[in-house]
Amino acid sequence: MLACFTVRIVFRLDGKTAVVTGAGSGIGLAISSTFARNGAHVFALDRDLKAASDTVEGIRAAGGTASALECDVALADSVEAAFARIDSDRNASRVDILVNNAGIAHIGTVENTPEEDFDRIYSVNVKGIFLCSRAAVRRMLASGGGVILNLASIASLIGLTDRFAYSMSKGAVLTMTRSIAVDYVKRGIRCNCICPARVHTPFVDGYLRTTYPGREAEMFKQLSDYQPLGRMGTPEEVAALALYLCSDEASFITGQAYPIDGGVLAF
Repeated sequence: MLACFTVRIVFRLDGKTAVVTGAGSGIGLAISSTFARNGAHVFALDRDLKAASDTVEGIRAAGGTASALECDVALADSVEAAFARIDSDRNASRVDILVNNAGIAHIGTVENTPEEDFDRIYSVNVKGIFLCSRAAVRRMLASGGGVILNLASIASLIGLTDRFAYSMSKGAVLTMTRSIAVDYVKRGIRCNCICPARVHTPFVDGYLRTTYPGREAEMFKQLSDYQPLGRMGTPEEVAALALYLCSDEASFITGQAYPIDGGVLAF
């Protein structure tokens, strides 16, 4: 006699509202598109409203639903205004998911990092997560819970050459993740982070053009070869992991850091 199996469609976000910061390009764009494709209504937040609007246009063209909002995560007033607009949007009965993706990079050691650069890294990569998480947690507590996912880095787990300020900020992302997870584990809020190695985004291409004019192909190969698998990750691969961690299938996971690193940490 044949057994009967119930086929379950997994990793869906139907009926959920997801807020994604830094949604205008790269990993944020991929996460926004992936979440929308799997049923979420996405609020795409970015300091560049045109970039956020382009993300939303692509989502809608593919049959998803999304809204674009201008937001500088480093500014408390900007964050509060964005979340107030989410509150008043007819598509958002609650905030189910927050993805803290917005961030900036920096190259330098403790000796040659200007104070103003250090402060800017802190304001975006650390304070930005604080401000957005605070706004989301208040709303999640009022509606019965939710999920926060932070974009950290392998720099939060190992030392990277010439990444002093950046590593500082991503180390803070990791510890903020665990702190939120511990504080709200009994109140229905999960919090995890993803720790990528190098991911091929427009930022990488721009960095190579600016820093190594005429040597872009050579340096691209060098950056790719840093990962034992021999290539950089893709935004879509990070987005797939984000989808899982924000789905109900990951409901037993909180306070964890997930490397997606092409084997860097294994060698």
